[in-house]
Amino acid sequence: MIVDTHVHVWEIPPIAPVGPTAPRQSGIPQESATAELLLADMDANGVDWTVLVQTSFSTWDNGYVADSAQKYPDRFVAHALVDPLDPDNAQTAAYWMDERGVVGFRFHPMYYAVDDPEEGKILMRPENEIMFETISDRDGIIQIHSFAEHADQLDYAATRYPNVTWLIDHMMYPQPEWASDNWSPYDPVLALSRHPNVYIKISDVHNRSKQNFPHSDMLDIVKKAVEAFGVDRILWGTGYPGYHRTKHNWPPLAEELRIAVEAFDFLSDEERDNMLGNNAARLWKLK
Repeated sequence: MIVDTHVHVWEIPPIAPVGPTAPRQSGIPQESATAELLLADMDANGVDWTVLVQTSFSTWDNGYVADSAQKYPDRFVAHALVDPLDPDNAQTAAYWMDERGVVGFRFHPMYYAVDDPEEGKILMRPENEIMFETISDRDGIIQIHSFAEHADQLDYAATRYPNVTWLIDHMMYPQPEWASDNWSPYDPVLALSRHPNVYIKISDVHNRSKQNFPHSDMLDIVKKAVEAFGVDRILWGTGYPGYHRTKHNWPPLAEELRIAVEAFDFLSDEERDNMLGNNAARLWKLK
């Protein structure tokens, strides 16, 4: 089984709203990236399931990804967005899980000013405790989109909410120049592996790399991540459907799979199968 744990799909008005969510995020799409476009991409490349992730430019209305997962229940599950600064976010989270069938959420610590009392460290705000408990009570899965400098927030959250499964998106963006310092700026991310409820997505390696395939300048940190988290807590994900991949400076899905199979040749067949789908199938209960 192959499971892509990270693809954004969206629609545009009048079908679905667009607009920024977090305070430091902007960008308005001019054309849709539909679930059907993604399905064609998946079918052409042998991908069985995809985790749909609400984009940060599609407002807090998660209706399109929720409806897409319900329309294609044997191919998609959906992760939504909920505003970490909204005082009613616990009720909102419950609505999207209970009424609309989403299985989890995504938060973006990187889009919030940690030294601003109106924003702060969103995973550590006391005001969000009820929201995270609400998600925890429903066995929710939460994706975290951040840089390595925000690892302290996830360290706190993973400890405080052990029944939530936390996913590190895009490896928290390690930079190849850190190799000259033995990757020490990345140590806080690797240290998150001490939490059994934290998984890491091995993704977006190509965009960090300064080299062409096989992106050799990033392979050491991928190995370190695999060694730290173990082969049962690594996941594979990409980014966009169909032609939107190259439009957003990502490789085609076939090339993403080539990276996982050929560039990560230090993985055994069993380890690669775990990364490409078995771990995700267990986590999201896919069949």
